[in-house]
Amino acid sequence: MRYPFIFTYGSKHVNKLKVGLIGAGYLGSIHARLLAGHDTIDWIGIYDLDIDRAARVAGEHSRKGIPSLAELISSADAVLIASATSSHYAIGKQALESGKHVFLEKPITTTPAEGEELVALAKQNRLMLQVGHVERFSRAFRALGDQHPRPKFVEAHRLSQFKPRGTDVAVVLDLMIHDLDLILHLVGEYPVSVEAAGVAVISEGADIANARLTFPSGCVANVTASRISANPMRKLRMFAQDSYIALDFATGAVQVFRLAREGEESIPGTLSLGQIEQGAIKRHILMSSPTAPEGNAILMEQQAFFKAIETETPPPVTGEDGLKALRLATEILQKMGTSEIATGRE
Repeated sequence: MRYPFIFTYGSKHVNKLKVGLIGAGYLGSIHARLLAGHDTIDWIGIYDLDIDRAARVAGEHSRKGIPSLAELISSADAVLIASATSSHYAIGKQALESGKHVFLEKPITTTPAEGEELVALAKQNRLMLQVGHVERFSRAFRALGDQHPRPKFVEAHRLSQFKPRGTDVAVVLDLMIHDLDLILHLVGEYPVSVEAAGVAVISEGADIANARLTFPSGCVANVTASRISANPMRKLRMFAQDSYIALDFATGAVQVFRLAREGEESIPGTLSLGQIEQGAIKRHILMSSPTAPEGNAILMEQQAFFKAIETETPPPVTGEDGLKALRLATEILQKMGTSEIATGRE
């Protein structure tokens, strides 16, 4: 199902993709602001259970609040869903059954079973289903690119200061799931063993959690998330056979340290930090700092969604990707001895 929304005649766009936004809360407001800047799609308006809030957010961008979910879905070719996670399944199902492409903020749904049904519906109806794991579009992750080794050990820390928003769900679903998606993508496998622990300090759900994941290849990942830290941190480190890679998502910085054979120390874009004398072959330590252009990650994921629809190619973060991250987060919660599910507003 192709929507040629970037074809033009003269200076006028024709057959633009009609996009509806569902949810006018914190993330919905961000999506609204960015949608207003697209000139290759037709943003038709916003639906929210709070009709007045939908009208207010829409009005800020010369759009309209749409009074019913059914009206918005029927008027759109694609929908962006940034409502409460507990509503993702019902709204996503309604949109997919109506033949609409769907972008869902993370986590994909409340339970893996719900996510499986949405993924199956999208595949059955040949529709795009993208999940909003926005860290895939961060400057640091883009700078890393595809040229990275399969890691043998991964360490991730995602620490934030306390904020009331989001505390109605466990920190695993609020913060850790970002790194779970990245690690699953980087390692290319699903773990065979999961160990986890968490503590509730301020809210009723776990506010700090740690998980240890073991993969079929032998790779081990140690993942920590906290929303009660004095000093924010969003870092991921990977250790491979001959390299160490550090990503700082807060600053966008990436550092790559690797061992090189003699003669490779003059590779452009790298700095030699010295030579290792041990072993039969002398090797040098090379350091590089790959970069990527600055950019708004949420805007980029919107653009990726629209491009996937127009080109009929899978989006960068598929429904299957979102489902794997949710399934792993659910396993971690079970190991922590909690049955908490995602219910909060995005």
